[in-house]
Amino acid sequence: MSIGQPLQQSALLPEAEESRKADYPAHSLAVHHSRNEGKSLITVSRTALAVLLTLSIPLAACSNQNNASSGNASSSGDPNQTITLKFMSNGSTFTNTEFQNQIQQPVQKRFPSIRIERIELPATTTLQELFSSGTIPDIVFASNYNPLKKVGAIEDLRPWFEKYHFDESRIKPYLMGYVKAASNNGEIYAIPYNSNQHILYYNKDVFDKFGVPYPPDEQMTWEQTFELARKLTRVENGVNYIGLDVEGLTGFSKSLALPILDPQTGKSFLTSPGWLRVFNATKESFEIPDFLPKDKTKYLWGRDVFMKDRTMAMRPAWLANMVGPLEELRQQGIESNWDIAPVPNFEDQLGKTREAQVHSLILTKQSKYKDEAFQVMSFLLSDESQRNIARNGRVPAIINKDLEKEYGADVGVLKGKKIQNIFVGEPLQDHYIHEYEGDVSKYVTQANVDLANGMDVNTAIRKASEAIDKEVERLKKNE
Repeated sequence: MSIGQPLQQSALLPEAEESRKADYPAHSLAVHHSRNEGKSLITVSRTALAVLLTLSIPLAACSNQNNASSGNASSSGDPNQTITLKFMSNGSTFTNTEFQNQIQQPVQKRFPSIRIERIELPATTTLQELFSSGTIPDIVFASNYNPLKKVGAIEDLRPWFEKYHFDESRIKPYLMGYVKAASNNGEIYAIPYNSNQHILYYNKDVFDKFGVPYPPDEQMTWEQTFELARKLTRVENGVNYIGLDVEGLTGFSKSLALPILDPQTGKSFLTSPGWLRVFNATKESFEIPDFLPKDKTKYLWGRDVFMKDRTMAMRPAWLANMVGPLEELRQQGIESNWDIAPVPNFEDQLGKTREAQVHSLILTKQSKYKDEAFQVMSFLLSDESQRNIARNGRVPAIINKDLEKEYGADVGVLKGKKIQNIFVGEPLQDHYIHEYEGDVSKYVTQANVDLANGMDVNTAIRKASEAIDKEVERLKKNE
């Protein structure tokens, strides 16, 4: 299929970032769903929640570290006794193919006495309903811990670190720093699984169509990126070609790792100098001729315009947000002519990329198999497992430069891509997610719409900040 002939018409997304609705609600409101049918995927409905309880086979006793090191996590002494662990992804993009290749197959090979299955919730089922039903995930894959904290589902890992001599110094500091910043009294809520870093995806066909040179292998400033985008954004033969979609305030704020709410005061942080830069950059990107959709309630185009319609030239996004889905499209015979450049930043921030999302493994407090689940989590942080996830397209959480050299080796869609550009620049530690950040992010979304409709920056900041502060006060009163 040639460029300019969309695979399918993509609906314009009204919100700002597909991969973080439940997992990372901070000014990132839309959600990506990758739902492949398979034996390893269990979809939980309200009526089926109780039925799934029968999937777990009781275990007679706790496991010990010796069993884990021998590949037998069951402490019963009977290698033929099998238990079933349930794995759930809460918000972060984690395709079923990734689950099978990175979790299910390696774990079941390493631990013959363990079966691991995936459960997923439809939008109509809440975490509270899930845990109240008795269908308990043992391990949760997430980056925002607040939803699980609210339902009392997170096990403090400090005792398990001590029991199994887990060496947290092997983990990259900016990842472990995020985990520790999320606790109230020194608790450790999770183990980082991978560093979800940003790259600049670019479609070579769009650049070629308009005779524009590809992005360089050196990190560009946002201003330089805007200049490229202006040459590529246009309407031709009824087709919208989008030069650059940063996804508004959400995208630009990641360059500075900015929270919506001040961590100390709980008030709007939008009046800070960093957010002023973000609002100005967003306004400038919206003013690129032919960028904004005709529907003035919309301000972004979304990843399907890049992946499926293939009419978007550049899209800065997380690795996990598009590499896995692009690979699944490739396996379906749908390929794009794309490559990787370093993600841009503000001029005084060059050398740094964006905040890295910390994809983490969480042990649930309600799990009946905590020893076994922790041993699985520990195994997934081993050099062996981290090499596997690197080869399958995720940046390892552990400190080991050699693994970066193997990044993407087993992912067909990454063959021939400029892998080295993923590691240009230092990722920022992800910002602290306030417990109310998900509740007030809608006002950042509205600020995007206001900017798209011509509101000036100062008015948009003032309007959003006032609404945020009022909402926080309301939430506090209702606690």
